[in-house]
Amino acid sequence: MEILNIIYITLAACVALGFSYFQYYVKSKRSGNQRLILFILRALSVFTLLFLLINPKIKSVVIEREKPDLVLALDNTESIAHLHQENNLKEIASFFNKDEEINERFNVQNIYFGSEISTEDSANFGAKQTDIFKVLDDIKSSFKKNQNATILITDGNQTLGRDFQYFNASKNQKIFPIIIGDTTKFPDLSIAKLNVNRYAFLDNKFPVEIFINYSGSKNVASRFLISKGGNTVFSKELNFSAENRSVRLEANLQAVQLGPQTYSAAILPMEDEKNTINNKNDFAVDVIDERTSVLILSSIAHPDLGMLKKSIEANKQRKATIKYANENNINFNEYQLVIFYQPNNNFNEWFEAINAVNLNYVVITGTQTNWNAIHKSIPYLSKNTSNEKQDFYAAINPSFNQFQFEDIGFSDFPPLQATFGDLKINTDFDALLYQKIEGVNIEEPLLMMVKNNDRSSVYLFGENIWRWRTKVFIDHQSFEKFDNFIGALVQNLSSKKKKERLTIDYKSFYYSNEIVKFNAQFFDENYQFDPNANLQIELENDHRNTDLNSRFLLRNNFYEVSFNTLQPGDYNFTVTEDDSEIKKSGKFSVISFNVEEQFSSANFSKLNSLALKNDSQVYFPNQLQDLKKQLLKDSRFSIIIEESTKFRPIIDWYVLLFVLIGLLTGEWFYRKYKGLI
Repeated sequence: MEILNIIYITLAACVALGFSYFQYYVKSKRSGNQRLILFILRALSVFTLLFLLINPKIKSVVIEREKPDLVLALDNTESIAHLHQENNLKEIASFFNKDEEINERFNVQNIYFGSEISTEDSANFGAKQTDIFKVLDDIKSSFKKNQNATILITDGNQTLGRDFQYFNASKNQKIFPIIIGDTTKFPDLSIAKLNVNRYAFLDNKFPVEIFINYSGSKNVASRFLISKGGNTVFSKELNFSAENRSVRLEANLQAVQLGPQTYSAAILPMEDEKNTINNKNDFAVDVIDERTSVLILSSIAHPDLGMLKKSIEANKQRKATIKYANENNINFNEYQLVIFYQPNNNFNEWFEAINAVNLNYVVITGTQTNWNAIHKSIPYLSKNTSNEKQDFYAAINPSFNQFQFEDIGFSDFPPLQATFGDLKINTDFDALLYQKIEGVNIEEPLLMMVKNNDRSSVYLFGENIWRWRTKVFIDHQSFEKFDNFIGALVQNLSSKKKKERLTIDYKSFYYSNEIVKFNAQFFDENYQFDPNANLQIELENDHRNTDLNSRFLLRNNFYEVSFNTLQPGDYNFTVTEDDSEIKKSGKFSVISFNVEEQFSSANFSKLNSLALKNDSQVYFPNQLQDLKKQLLKDSRFSIIIEESTKFRPIIDWYVLLFVLIGLLTGEWFYRKYKGLI
């Protein structure tokens, strides 16, 4: 305390004593104990008040002991239960949590992990994937300012993320792996990896890539099978040895049914094989039908017709059919797009028919086109024609943005031919190509797209487009560039997406180790995203008597809901918006697969590599005392003692305020008791 404060306090004591003495011994006529008690109470209260006003700072020395952190990273995945190591892991955790010497030296913290760090207070061994690298990296980030020792208690079997054996610890972090589980390597056949596309096209073949591993020293023979519904669809005899430990297979399977199709891949086990769970792997593909049927309807025979058919069918998922306008019984429901080639009066009923089924269409005009018939069916399009023929070259419009397409050399193409006349278009349009006559670009379109509400149409004002395809072949020795251009037009026109107020994004099947997630968007009547929608989902599985309900949560500009405990099987779902009662239903499948059960032993080699890379060593459950001694003798994990000096104003001592109030209250009650008030 400063000398000046001591002087002030001394003066305060003198003032308090002098004021009380004057009041009760000089001015007052009282005598005896009554005067003495009142003198003491008044002197103390005045001194306390003056002491608080002086507000001296009290110096104190604080000694703090900063312990290093001991982080127990505990494997909480299903593989621990599969290897029957639950009790072993819990006993190891209990040893370090309860040891007095360890707790005297360290701040012990437990972290449970799977694919993410768990917030559970204890292990339940329910995590479906293991990411050891991630948990080590998270510990490295979280404790980077403090010295810490990380005890990694795991079987070393990782199913997700970067390879942990190459993890680099920070300077403040020391990693001590404790390996649990049997490290003995048994002869084992396993499907190490299976790659397949999620989607396949109907009536097409899709590839399945399989990697099969063998651990053992003897020569063994086995058989690999892929089956569907109990029927074998692929099989192959395989041989393994100490030198031939891995085999890659590729099977091409036929997609014959629409929807999710489940297959089972299996390598037949050896007689003495301990773990046969990793011999099987179920997988699924969603077979979709994206075949596009295009009708080419013409009034005449022309080389353009055959060219269009070949160009469209260059993509095996598309089929083109040529019919003539005088034919009967054309069913437009069989087609996704209609191409009208040089329409005449016979086309009027066909224009009415496609309007009835709301089909998109292409119109190609030429020298034999009846423009009066076109204007009758398409009122916004007309042309005053003559019998004179005109050549039209193409000039690309760089501003066209309805869909992406490549400039395949349109400016160098031969001219198309049509009748001479003024083209009138009384609607909005986007030109892909403009007309160029005798080297001069004019404003009239040669190839244009028109969009009315939810329908689209394309117009090509010229015949002999077969010359364009031939020119592309001459330049590139392939029709591919031209066929891709026609394919882009067909794809854009044949894919009609009707606006819906409720849209659901989900997969047709999930594996049992995946989180089943749904994303949804809900729009108001003006098709603006509605952030105040009340969306709920109901799941049903009749075979498992499952009936789950949950609400979607808003995430920025979409809604989301997820389920992570669904059992394998087929599920139906209904999503409902409560206020508008708009509903949408669907179905999906959960395919059985547990990657954590693919291991028959602990992975000693990777944990040992991790330890060596970080200047440590691997420990086993029977070496806990050795690890304890190592931790206690390591000077890097010493307790840091910090001494700090603090100055605290006396005004912060609230107890003095209560003392002052107590003294004044005591004096008042005493005076009241003696009848002096």
